[in-house]
Amino acid sequence: MIWEKVKHWRWALLTAAIVLLGLAYAFWPTSTAVDTGQVSVGPMSVGVTDDGVTRAEEYYVVSAPVTGYLSRIELEAGDRIAEGTLITRMSGRPATPLDARTRQELRGALASAQAASKSAEASLTQARNDLARAEELADRGFLSTAQLEAARTRAATGQAALSQSRAEVARIRAMLTQPGGTGSGTPVPVRAPTGGSVLSRIVESEGVVAEGTPLMTIGDPSRIEMVVDLLSREAVRVKPGDRVEVTQWGGPDPLVGEVERIEPFGRLKISALGIEEQRVNVIIDFTGEAKKQAARLGHGYQIDATIILWSKPDALRVPIGALFRGDDSGWRVFVVDGGRARERAVTIDHMNDAFAEVIEGLSEGENVVLNPGNSLEDGARIYSR
Repeated sequence: MIWEKVKHWRWALLTAAIVLLGLAYAFWPTSTAVDTGQVSVGPMSVGVTDDGVTRAEEYYVVSAPVTGYLSRIELEAGDRIAEGTLITRMSGRPATPLDARTRQELRGALASAQAASKSAEASLTQARNDLARAEELADRGFLSTAQLEAARTRAATGQAALSQSRAEVARIRAMLTQPGGTGSGTPVPVRAPTGGSVLSRIVESEGVVAEGTPLMTIGDPSRIEMVVDLLSREAVRVKPGDRVEVTQWGGPDPLVGEVERIEPFGRLKISALGIEEQRVNVIIDFTGEAKKQAARLGHGYQIDATIILWSKPDALRVPIGALFRGDDSGWRVFVVDGGRARERAVTIDHMNDAFAEVIEGLSEGENVVLNPGNSLEDGARIYSR
């Protein structure tokens, strides 16, 4: 009887079973695919990275000692020179060519000056004749001392006027006959103040330059140091002797150096985004084998430098992608435990771009969920991708 009833309702029962199985499958807890990482022990460091430039430890800027006409500088960048090597010569400024109108005016002025000179010469002759007669009369007692002194004064004044008029004639003649060309006078040599290499040739072609104009920079390219300008709030964390790793310099391996000094003077710099920043120069020196590699760099080459502020060879570290903030603003991670995600509070100390140093809450070898989503909850089923 029962079998007949089941046989009669078999399709209804089968349909109900299928519906129940579908509902069970639909509402059955599913596992979430996640990325996982491992807590490990290894070297870890924290530093500040910024770009900088290389420069010769000592370099000199050779400037024009006088205002004048500069001869062409034949030395080129990279040439080795010794102390006292002749760089170039400087002579007097070339005369300005005279146009026809100026030349005609000068000729008229010369004629006037020559006439004035002849007049002064005649006046002087007359004054001397008067002085001779006055002295003769004075010797015979027929002329007073005052009159004799007046005659002598007229003769001296005439001599001065003649000298002045002759100097004016000479000046105008010199202007009319001044030579053109590249320069005049005794050349002034410009020599290298020290030995080394020509780093740059600022002025190459001949021409008139003012006193103090930079002509060339000289230095030793084998003695290179680095200058990194850090934000002032980062520079205060740096101290002399800190290890520095130089990357993006052109070689396969980083160059190692150390902080030599931090300049005490900050300066205002506008960033590419237009933000005002106070920057401080940090001077870095190469150490060990890096000195030989640094010889491949020149003055003004760009590099990236990371100044190590803290390091530990056996730090317990967790990937920073596993960290998130809890309700109490403390650090949390999801630990993989038997196919489930278990939320756990952790204590973190140092942190860099890849790892965070774990002080408490995790052990070496534990697996953690990386970049957990907001929907992941404590105890949720998970599996690794």
